Amino acid sequence: MERESAVGGYAPTVADRVLGLGGRQWLVVAACVAAGYLLLSTVALAGLWTNLHRAPTNAELQQAANVEVAGRWESWTAGQIFPDRLPYEVVGEGEYARRVGMDSRTDCTGTVDQAIVPILARHGCRAVLRATYLDQLEGIVVTVGVVAFPDEQSAYQARKELAGDPTSLRALPLPGTAAARFTDPARQDGSAERAGPYIVLTTAGQTDGRPATTVRKGREGIFDVAPQLAHAIGVPLAQRALPDCKAKEWTC
Repeated sequence: MERESAVGGYAPTVADRVLGLGGRQWLVVAACVAAGYLLLSTVALAGLWTNLHRAPTNAELQQAANVEVAGRWESWTAGQIFPDRLPYEVVGEGEYARRVGMDSRTDCTGTVDQAIVPILARHGCRAVLRATYLDQLEGIVVTVGVVAFPDEQSAYQARKELAGDPTSLRALPLPGTAAARFTDPARQDGSAERAGPYIVLTTAGQTDGRPATTVRKGREGIFDVAPQLAHAIGVPLAQRALPDCKAKEWTC
């Protein structure tokens, strides 16, 4: 559109003055810009749709498996983490330890000795789960503690700083059972084993509750059951299962 000037002829409109384009030409430019935005939006939506419907990469599956393992201390039942019976060997003979009870506390402070509380806190301890087992002859009592960390690296760094001595994990005596006398002073042996994002601690003693300070010479191998129980608990707890997108229990 043009308008007549005061001196005759026509004066250019605003559209005429910008880049020398006329009104119709600007309509063409606007249509092209709109088409460009529509094309970009279409490409972006297509990319989003493809990303949402593609199969997960191996790296994504690995990451999902790591997250699932690190959350087992919350998602698994107490019985899954601490089975009723655990196998162990003594002089080549297979025997079973019996679980006599579990702790309701899961904090990272009252379940372990104060000497290692800063170590666990520094590496992001989430919880400490405890259960007490008796060997088959009910002469040896073992408290097992599962220390949960955010990831494998945190557990690895914490394990390097732990001595694994018998005073790392506090004993869990259970009134009314053969483990009733197993208190902290009765701790004679202990172990520490990393299992993925977990550290499995044990502390062991005798069911008569004799203080460790009164034991002059222990029998060799008497507490070998303790690290075996830790291993039996740690292996399945840390076993990764990659998501199976074809199985109904997985959502990919």
